[in-house]
This record gives sequence, C-alpha cells and structure tokens, in this order.
Amino acid sequence: MLSNKVLAKRQDIGSSSSSRDMEGMKFMLHLLLPLCIHWIAEEMTVSVLVDVITNALCPGDSTCTEAIYLNGLQQTVVGIFKMVVLPLLGQLADEYGRKPMLLLTISTSIFPFAILAWNQSTGFVYAYYVLRTISYILSQGSIFCIAVAYAADVVEEQNRAAAFSWITGLCSASHVLGNLLALFLPEKYIFPVSIALLILSPIYIQLFLVETVKLAPKRDQDSACFAKTIKIIQKRYKSMKDAATIVMNSPTLRGISLVSFFYELGMSGITYVLMYYLKAAFGFDKNQFSEILMLVGIGSIVSQMLALPLINPLVGEKVILCIGLLASIAYALFNGLAWAAWVPFMSATFKVVVVLVRPATYAIISRASSSKNQGKAQGFVAGVESIASLLSPLVMSPLTSWFLSSSAPFNCKGFSIVCASVCMMISLCYACLLKPGVPSSSDLEDDIEAPLLSES
Repeated sequence: MLSNKVLAKRQDIGSSSSSRDMEGMKFMLHLLLPLCIHWIAEEMTVSVLVDVITNALCPGDSTCTEAIYLNGLQQTVVGIFKMVVLPLLGQLADEYGRKPMLLLTISTSIFPFAILAWNQSTGFVYAYYVLRTISYILSQGSIFCIAVAYAADVVEEQNRAAAFSWITGLCSASHVLGNLLALFLPEKYIFPVSIALLILSPIYIQLFLVETVKLAPKRDQDSACFAKTIKIIQKRYKSMKDAATIVMNSPTLRGISLVSFFYELGMSGITYVLMYYLKAAFGFDKNQFSEILMLVGIGSIVSQMLALPLINPLVGEKVILCIGLLASIAYALFNGLAWAAWVPFMSATFKVVVVLVRPATYAIISRASSSKNQGKAQGFVAGVESIASLLSPLVMSPLTSWFLSSSAPFNCKGFSIVCASVCMMISLCYACLLKPGVPSSSDLEDDIEAPLLSES
C-alpha cells in the first residue's frame, strides 16, 4: 500500500514537471518569435548601411573618416547613457513587468530606419544617427537582459543555460535570414521591408506574450506630482544601490562583471570599426559583408543551439566562457593582421565560438542570482559593459582612422583591432579565476518571487 502511494506521488511529480516544461516551452515560443522577427529586421540593414552612410558622407571615397568618428561618437554617447538606463530597465522589468519593457525597447528601432527609407541624403543620415543613438540607449543590451530575465522566470534552473543558448542561437539564425534577405532583395526594398517587420514584432508581443511578474497594487494615486516624482527618484536610487550591493557582495557576480567589462571593451571596439576597415583595406561591398555575416550566423546556430546544450552539462559554463574568450583573441588577431581578402572569412569561423561568451555569461549570472534579483543583476552587468562600450571608441576611432590613413607610422591597417585583442586576454585571465556559485542562503530566504511555472 505504501509503495503504491510513493509510486503515485512520483508519477504526480513527473507529470507536474512535464506540464511545467510544456508551459515553459509555450511561453518561450511567444518570446522567441517576435525577437526573431526583430533581429531579422535589424540585421538585414547592417550590410547596406556602410555603403549608404559612406555614399552620403564621403561620396566617391572608400575610406570615410567622418563615418568612423560618427560611429565612435555614437558609441560613446550610448555608453554614457546606458550606464544609467540599462540597470534602470532591469530594475523596472523586475518591478513593473518584462512585457512593457520589451515593448518599449523593441519599438525604438522603427524610427531611425524610417528616416533612411524616406531619404538617404546627408541631412537624413545625420538625423538617422540621432534617432539611432536614442534607440541604442534604450534597446542595445537591454533586450537581451529582459529576455534572459523572462526565460529565468519560466524555465527551471537546470535548463536555463540551454534556454539562454537558444535565445542567442536564435539571434544568430535571425542574422542569417536577415543577411539572406539583404543579399537577394534590391537595395531600395531593404528599409521598407525592415520597417514592416519591426512594426510586426511589438504587435505580436502585445497580443501573445504572457507577463511573468506579479505587479504590486498601485498606491498613493492622489499624491502630488512633485512628491510622486521625488519618491520615484529616491526609489530608483535605492534600487540601483541595491543592485550594486548584490553584485559587490557576490564574488561570482563581481568577477563576471570584470570579465564582461574587458571583453566588451575589446569586442565593441572591433564591431564598430570592422566593416569600415574591411571596406578601406580590401574594398569589401554589401555582398561580401553579407557573406561574412551569414558564415558567422550559420556556424553560430550550430554552436549555440546544438553544441552548447550538449557540452554545458559536461564541462560547465566557466569552461565554455574561457573557450569563447580564447576564440575572441584569435578572431581579433586574424582580422587585425589580415594579409589578404580571404583572411577575414577565415577569422569569421572563430566568431562561431566567440558567440558562446554571451549565453555562458548569462548562465553564470543567473546561477549566482536569486530569481527576484535576475533583472537587477543582469542589468548591472550590462551597465558595466556599457561603460566599456563608451570607453573603447575613445581609442579605437582615432587609432583606426590613423592607421587607415597615409600618415600611419607603419603598414598595419588593422593595428587598432590587434590592440583590442589585449582586452580579451585580460578578460580571459579574470574568467580563469571565476568560481561560479549559487545565491546565498539569505537571498534564497528572501526570494519570494518564485518562477511563474513553479506555482502551476
């Protein structure tokens, strides 16, 4: 009789776990589909933007110093504001819900591309830079942070690394599809199609995405506007201070913040100058950019969606992180020292492994944070990355322009990219010292916001 009860209990637990997994998959599907549409829409514009901007600002020239400096200025401004905005959006996602924050961040990309769809003259390109800067401040990095926090809400802890790899892997798949569209669509149709997809994404989220955060009841609705504003500012300050305390009190979160800082310092610098460097050094055009991006995207799908879930249980997130950082060093060195046009294609194969850095980082942060602090921890680390992204163009933009010019002290057009590899080396050193942990017992006791599916 007793054995029958035990067996029945185990069957109930198994069926309950199975139903939670199915419900989690359903929630993840409604998250991943609009993200995929959004990333396709953004990626299909990447390869053509270099030509559009260069033709508008430097007609007839292969090297456009003004575009390199504008990109650097944009990155610096975005980095300055993201230091505050990213942690703030992470906190707001914890307190007011993932869905409204996703709607806000995803919708911002519509307006800058609408400007270029209307006109691609010099004045409109400057207007694009202004609107795109605002869009980047709100969306760059924050979409991933909020999506990761949402996944942590609906996926059991032992499956989170795989879920995060599916998010980043789907991003890579979206890049492939976006570059395929860019390769075969006539240039005049790229921006209109992109805008249509960008509008579709928030509509889908509004209609189908289920909120996972239990919102607190609204109070003090009759308070004066000024008093309410002061109260909000005080609350934001306290919340940001709490986020910093959470990270500083955790050796794992503190260590991963340093890893992320130096990795972003190097990689963001490379990302923003690479295409202009390849255009100036080897005369790359839209089709060659699309081919490189597709090569990276196809390989990244395999590495993130298939390889990472298989090897993560065997070696753990730390080993995967270190392998990704090693690949990032090789990626930077081969691009910076490229001696022929085929070398960037070869270096793109290393990017297939580099993309594992992100899901490994998210998994380490998630494991070291209690569920009610997921948004705060992810947002704080993203804020640290934004500091790196504002610092890198201060060196990379002038250094890249100098070595692409005729006044370079020696012949190494990619010297700035070689310098960026040093940052990745430092990041690897900190990653080797990491000791991935779990939330402290006090965090677990205070963790009243359990994952939504645990209540099913």
